[in-house]
Amino acid sequence: MNTASKLFVISAPSGAGKTTLVKSLIKGNENIKCSTSYTTRAPRINEKEGEDYFFVSKEEFVKLKNSNKFIEHAKVFNNFYATSREEIEKILFQGAHAILEIDWQGARQVRQSIPECVSIFILPPSKEELRERLINRATDDAKTIELRITEANRDMLQWSDFDYCIINDDLETAKKELESIFSNE
Repeated sequence: MNTASKLFVISAPSGAGKTTLVKSLIKGNENIKCSTSYTTRAPRINEKEGEDYFFVSKEEFVKLKNSNKFIEHAKVFNNFYATSREEIEKILFQGAHAILEIDWQGARQVRQSIPECVSIFILPPSKEELRERLINRATDDAKTIELRITEANRDMLQWSDFDYCIINDDLETAKKELESIFSNE
């Protein structure tokens, strides 16, 4: 691993703006790479294989997990998610900073195995705003949105375990805060 490169772990409840913030951070910055997670869930309409996720069957996921191919893994909304150990090692070896955009369960595993990682939690400004964001992104039915809200309540309790916390009330302000963390680290 290149000693100048760092591993950043970014977590948030669904709908808090994590993906939007990460995409704005890596845009135009060749020294920051976001890993592509594996998942057993079906792709959403706008998602691309190998770019947004590696979509695999549950059987393939279990095979990879049992072969120690993942640095972390978690079950979220009845689907499995994980990060490739090889991909993270490759990014860091090349001297770039690696971002893991993962849930708090996976973040806990990474912090335990790689304590020098920098962990960041993104919070929505309120539960009401989170509900509006989930409704407005129009990717889930009402039942799934309610499940996401219930899970978000539990997820948001995890923020104090992270090195940094950003409240995504204003997107531009949150972007600047995230950029500042990367600059300082």
